[in-house]
Amino acid sequence: MRHNASPLSLVLLGAGVFLLVLAPLLVWYVQPHAKRTPIDIDTTTVFTGTGSYFDTSEVETVEGRTITITRQVRGDVADSEKSGNAVWDVSTSVDHQGTLPASDPRDALQWTLERWVTDRATNEPVHCCEESPTFDGEAYLKFPFDVEKRSYRWWDGTLGGVVRLSYAGEQEVQGYSGLLFKGEVEPTKTGVRQVPGLLVGKKKIPQVLAEEWYSNSGIELVVDQRTGRIMNAAIGPRKTLRAPGSTKDAVVLLESKRVEFTEETQLKQVELASADSDRLAMLGTTAPTGAAGLGGVLALAGVVLVVRGRRTEPEAPNTHMMTIPHT
Repeated sequence: MRHNASPLSLVLLGAGVFLLVLAPLLVWYVQPHAKRTPIDIDTTTVFTGTGSYFDTSEVETVEGRTITITRQVRGDVADSEKSGNAVWDVSTSVDHQGTLPASDPRDALQWTLERWVTDRATNEPVHCCEESPTFDGEAYLKFPFDVEKRSYRWWDGTLGGVVRLSYAGEQEVQGYSGLLFKGEVEPTKTGVRQVPGLLVGKKKIPQVLAEEWYSNSGIELVVDQRTGRIMNAAIGPRKTLRAPGSTKDAVVLLESKRVEFTEETQLKQVELASADSDRLAMLGTTAPTGAAGLGGVLALAGVVLVVRGRRTEPEAPNTHMMTIPHT
């Protein structure tokens, strides 16, 4: 008896083998290529809180005022594609109620323009493409993919240096769970500024180079573990002026116990983190598992049908019997 493989068995076997090959490809090739920092980003995050700031119109520090920090991040797609890195232009303004809405960011209490360049896979800093400032660390506007439950070196732009953030457990943001990291900055001299001597207690000196000092009483970042996206951020900044060589603050330029993402910003960050996390989970877990399972079933079914085959009629013999007539 001769066995022929049916078309159905070959289709099942081929589909099963294809899915079995696809499963590891999704894990080892497709997902790693999907874990890339985006280059076409255009997002705005807003912090708000209550605090104090130096009012130049009143020439004194005013207290109990609303402080708003607005950060806009836009990717430079052309430079990103040319360099192969993530090139982000970042505008950050610190405002009070009198400078909002900000028609001109130069009217803000503080306004900075920066260019951040990072490796799209590792999130490590890359020093190219007119990067400014030259920064260090392993976490910045985002953390690396697959965040670990350990300490991270986070770049603080106001400090101009790296801050160690320690893992502090899990925390929910708008019903979505993330990893919490905490740190603080002890009072640190960050520069000098020319001001009237009277402002820092030097009445007999018209102008002095006052020392700028910065501290942060509490940095709290809640991060999505799979994508590294920051879903909530809170800081407690304090910026002051001191007379040259003094150990005491003479003027408070800016201070707040807690400035935090607004609810609207939190919801938007959670939405983006959830969508990106689900996509990576599908490529790394759901789709490969499904492909491997279905592929195994289809391949097994195809093999069974091929082995069983379709029975046909017996073949005719190669020689024929001749009938000899009787004589």
